[in-house]
Amino acid sequence: MIPTALLFRDDAYLASTPATILGINERGGIMLDRTVFYANGGGQPGDTGWLVRADGSEIAIGATVYDPEDRTRVLHVPLEGQPVPRAGEAVTLKLDWEPRLKRMRVHTALHLLSCVLAYPVTGGAIGNGDGRLDFDIPEAGLDKDKITERLAELVARNAAVTDRWITDAELDANPGLVKTMSVQPPRGSGRVRLVSIDGIDLQPCGGTHVRNTAEIGTVLVTDIEKKGKQNRRVRIALA
Repeated sequence: MIPTALLFRDDAYLASTPATILGINERGGIMLDRTVFYANGGGQPGDTGWLVRADGSEIAIGATVYDPEDRTRVLHVPLEGQPVPRAGEAVTLKLDWEPRLKRMRVHTALHLLSCVLAYPVTGGAIGNGDGRLDFDIPEAGLDKDKITERLAELVARNAAVTDRWITDAELDANPGLVKTMSVQPPRGSGRVRLVSIDGIDLQPCGGTHVRNTAEIGTVLVTDIEKKGKQNRRVRIALA
């Protein structure tokens, strides 16, 4: 089976695409030759949406995940009770755009948060309009208002968000690019995607982001939790 072409890696704003069904696994996961749906991973949920068939009928997709048997393939998991398509069928993928855009804004804001708090990141998660990072911080004393103010300053820079690719060997030669201790950048293809926020941040990441920090909008630090002796969980939300 050929790998799924991950169109969201090149254009996170692509909300639909024609595609061909390659097969359906024993659990009902639909494999396609290409997708605009982000597959669950790196703390970012998998996308939802619809497969539109030639007759105009729709198959509602409730989750998108990587095939556990081959992570070069993406599985589109229908909601219960949906019709079963056939291999070889031509469809159009239609992304549920509103939650995707919120996740893009939050994900980019979390990159900024990792710059405001320059500590090792031990975990993270992205929701529909909110998110969090866990930091390995030797001492407490974090101030929500000060962090919120600093985030606002970075958002207001209108910094461009771009990406480029480097080889696995180049990443191995620059281990300081990796900020996350618990989630390693996606590997396996021989190259790694770097996400750059102009003048602010550069790190490997396979997720989806907005094109400019101004698109994040107002973001607030909503809570700081003590999760251990040296671990602090910082939660943010879009206003």
